[in-house]
Amino acid sequence: MDTQAIIGKTAEHVRAKFSGESSGHDWWHAHRVWKTAVRIGTSEKADLFVVELAALLHDIADWKFHNGDTAAGPQAARAWLENEGVEESVIGHVCQIIQDISFKGEGMPTPMRSREGMVVQDADRLDAMGAIGIARAFAYGGYKQREIFDPAVPLKHHATFEEYRSATGTTINHFYEKLLLLKNLMNTNTGKTMAEERHAFMQHYLERFFLEWEGKE
Repeated sequence: MDTQAIIGKTAEHVRAKFSGESSGHDWWHAHRVWKTAVRIGTSEKADLFVVELAALLHDIADWKFHNGDTAAGPQAARAWLENEGVEESVIGHVCQIIQDISFKGEGMPTPMRSREGMVVQDADRLDAMGAIGIARAFAYGGYKQREIFDPAVPLKHHATFEEYRSATGTTINHFYEKLLLLKNLMNTNTGKTMAEERHAFMQHYLERFFLEWEGKE
């Protein structure tokens, strides 16, 4: 099995499917997660073939765009990998990572079952933080027709996946309901180190946002 050829074909498959997507879940998101996962996986001595395939395919059929169906992603990944002749042990591992990777609400633990899963989950969460994470949050908020901010809309601490899936709060609320929680959810030492600066950047951004909101800058 030519692993590099499979990774290359998978990257082209994902690029073709998601180029031009405007919600923040585009090809470049997958590309960044892929490259970050390789960086973390190398440091953490993970199986990079599994890491690269899972990173590239982690959003191949995201539940957010498939009526909340969390099985859509693993099914789409399996169909692609089987067609490429990938061995079942790798397919099963990749699909398990895709099944488990997503944040599903503050009250919903999302533990990964392998080192490779921890690596890819950290890479995905890092792309929801920092400057890129801020940009993606507002892109997705616009896609979902959500307000930027409304002081009258309270924060919600989602205890279940259903509560999180049906959330309609503002984009600024999303920082407190998800993005600022990610630093403490990192799995690997490498991911934890990378998350520190991105988390601090988001905090600084929010401080500035509220100064300008109140006209105090």
